[in-house]
Amino acid sequence: MLLKPYQMYRLFLIVLFVTFVGVIATAQQQLTWEDFADVNFEQVYNEEYDIYFLTPTFGEQIKSFRGKEVRIKGYFLDISGSGEVYLISQNPMASCFFCGAAGPETIVETHFKEPPSFKTDQIVTVTGVLELNANNVNNCNYILKEAIGTLEN
Repeated sequence: MLLKPYQMYRLFLIVLFVTFVGVIATAQQQLTWEDFADVNFEQVYNEEYDIYFLTPTFGEQIKSFRGKEVRIKGYFLDISGSGEVYLISQNPMASCFFCGAAGPETIVETHFKEPPSFKTDQIVTVTGVLELNANNVNNCNYILKEAIGTLEN
């Protein structure tokens, strides 16, 4: 059975549309720091460390990005000083979460595919798979895995 020209054209448009939608659906999402603020915190006692920690309850919007490839622009921080723990922060080191000027929603723990060559407080855009962490107090609440980054001008 041969298709007529208008049927072939319609079939072509359908295939093109399905392909386009598939590409859009799997493309990374550019997140803002406002997206990461979609969280509430409650102090919960931790027996192992014998102290209270802020435990997150993630909002529906940020939960929709769990397991997806996302991008965020922020300040690069090597908080270990030795390349063991990297963060992307809404704020530079002097006013980051650990210095008391911001909340835990303003940092993203970042696991790079390759060790980055960035320096602390350089502005970078990082792409990775978003993980939400509500239970492990040894990690940040937001984690980007398989990350790659680019230096911003």
